[in-house]
Amino acid sequence: MVAPERSGQRLDRFLAAECPDLSRSRLKALLLEGLIDGPDGNGGAATITDPAYRVKPGQSFEIRLPPAAEPVPKPEDIPLQVIYEDADLIVIDKAAGLVVHPGAGHPAGTLVNALLYHCQGSLSGIGGVKRPGIVHRLDKDTSGLMVCAKNDKAHQELSRQFEARSVGRLYLALVKGRPQPAAGRIEAAIGRHRRARKKMAVLESGGKPAVSRYKTLEIFYMAGQPLASLVECRLETGRTHQVRVHMAHLGHPLLADSTYGRSGGALAKAPPMVRQALDDLGRQALHAAELGFQHPVTRQDFHFTSAPPDDMQRLLDSLRMSSPG
Repeated sequence: MVAPERSGQRLDRFLAAECPDLSRSRLKALLLEGLIDGPDGNGGAATITDPAYRVKPGQSFEIRLPPAAEPVPKPEDIPLQVIYEDADLIVIDKAAGLVVHPGAGHPAGTLVNALLYHCQGSLSGIGGVKRPGIVHRLDKDTSGLMVCAKNDKAHQELSRQFEARSVGRLYLALVKGRPQPAAGRIEAAIGRHRRARKKMAVLESGGKPAVSRYKTLEIFYMAGQPLASLVECRLETGRTHQVRVHMAHLGHPLLADSTYGRSGGALAKAPPMVRQALDDLGRQALHAAELGFQHPVTRQDFHFTSAPPDDMQRLLDSLRMSSPG
């Protein structure tokens, strides 16, 4: 409400003093857009569009702020390792450390920004302005294969295949210890952790169904005890952090996983070359190594493979060299 001493002041200046969170230029724009109401002189309300309107004692004004618009990602020249590309889709080998789409803390520098540059805007829009072309995701620090859609038809069909669980996905992971049994099926629902809301967890009630199949490929020993194992994980579902949560639930968290693993233990006494390789890795030892699906238009069966990146391969090599043959 306008105090007597503020009488005759310009409306944009009055509002700027009353609303310190809004700049004068922002308030002027709101006025010109017809989003500020004031008295009409007859006891009612009217839209005021003149920033130079002179306020009078006792008057009140209402500002109608529009909902915040999502920022539109911009194309960025970020290198991509393209495995396959045609008019309908693109398969890339995502580098560890690359965030898939813009979000809190990562407004730019993401895979989406790179795809917008590489594909020159030719991406499906079904995922929304922040996720054009994105059919599925990998964690920021997980490397490996992803397929992205370049039009809505391809997006819809690829999404249908993911929902039908007909997309083949195989991950390679280095985990602590030796899983027993050596192979198995983990069926345990995953949902948001009850206390640590940034983490996921296996839940006894609630959560979403999650199924993983794992198989131990190699075991690495130190002083006769299993130090770590190389396992493959095939996903029947695609929940957030699924491999990481399921293997930790099994008692064998991924190496270098700061979220679901525990420091210390046998790895603290591992040979220096192993500890150095772990430090150099600095992320969970997880790589999306295989991806299979049916082309959304031609119906051709596709199967792609990717070797672990250098950082994970160095850790694997150091475990092999340190483990008695």
